[in-house]
Amino acid sequence: MQQTLVLVKPDGVKKNLIGEVVSRFEARGLKISALKLMKITEEQAKFHYAEHAEKPFFGELVEFITSGPVAAMVVSGENAIKAVRGMMGATNPLDAVPGSIRGDYALTIGENIVHGSDGEESAAREIKNFFTAEEIY
Repeated sequence: MQQTLVLVKPDGVKKNLIGEVVSRFEARGLKISALKLMKITEEQAKFHYAEHAEKPFFGELVEFITSGPVAAMVVSGENAIKAVRGMMGATNPLDAVPGSIRGDYALTIGENIVHGSDGEESAAREIKNFFTAEEIY
């Protein structure tokens, strides 16, 4: 069983898409092992986007992800990372296929509704940034 972090970003929360995102993962056979609505701190955001720290858009990433509540969740299942990333669609919603979360609900790369871990190492690091072991079922 593999675990991945998924965030419904502030734009997705504002558009009332938390239930839709959760429903899609559950319908696919994935398990929601942890879920909470939270406000990400600047420290958590900087850690989360650390690989982009030297890029010109780093400040914008941190500012956006801390601009409102997010729905943070741990999604579990066989090949969960690959399944979730496929369901989310391309990072740029204009390249995402219809039927994917981003393809159906987003128009810009800056506000693309969801985040999902891109590999096992990042999933482990990202999950620990937002959840304690006791919060995951």
